[in-house]
Amino acid sequence: MAVQKFVTYTSLDITGQVLKDEHKLELNVLENSGNYLIHKDILRHQSSLRQGTVSTKTKNEVSGGGRKPWRQKGTGRARAGSNRSPLWRGGGVIFGPKPRQISLKLNKKEKNLALQTLLYNKRNSISIIDNLENGITVPKTKTFTTICKNCGIKLDEKVLIIALTKTDSLKLATRNIKNVELISSSNLNTLSLLKAKQILLTSLAINNIKEIYCD
Repeated sequence: MAVQKFVTYTSLDITGQVLKDEHKLELNVLENSGNYLIHKDILRHQSSLRQGTVSTKTKNEVSGGGRKPWRQKGTGRARAGSNRSPLWRGGGVIFGPKPRQISLKLNKKEKNLALQTLLYNKRNSISIIDNLENGITVPKTKTFTTICKNCGIKLDEKVLIIALTKTDSLKLATRNIKNVELISSSNLNTLSLLKAKQILLTSLAINNIKEIYCD
């Protein structure tokens, strides 16, 4: 059964000052099966990353082996019909892997419930920075590290930045920092949320999250 939870955040500007604006998230949380849905969505996400191109050859696909190695009887050796048998060196592979598509199905409602449950579980790790997308005018790593210092963000831990759009300045300012991952709010996923120790939401992104995942 889904239970509605309300989480309220105050936003910061890029200098670290607390703004008067408040952002409220109305999250539908599954108390009994929420963790199961999160696990299921992570499995789906990881399965979609698999290429599924691994392949081996069976006895019929290995070249050669057309001639019987020796006659059937009278040699004292075991019967053999082909030197490409799986029992021979250089032969085919028994029940080896073949190319396949791996996909797990998850309904849209289940996916949204998993995201909302995880957002609620991570509520104490979320900080909202106002206008971060356009606040970085100089695309330098030092600019972003200064913002993090002002807002009390530790860069020695995994940091997830969720922006409305990945602007060029924001991408250039964060790409050289090892522990920082930048995603757009439309691509929000449970795997990135779960790995993050600190989550930075922009004010534009949180409104987009409400429209896409919290309706």
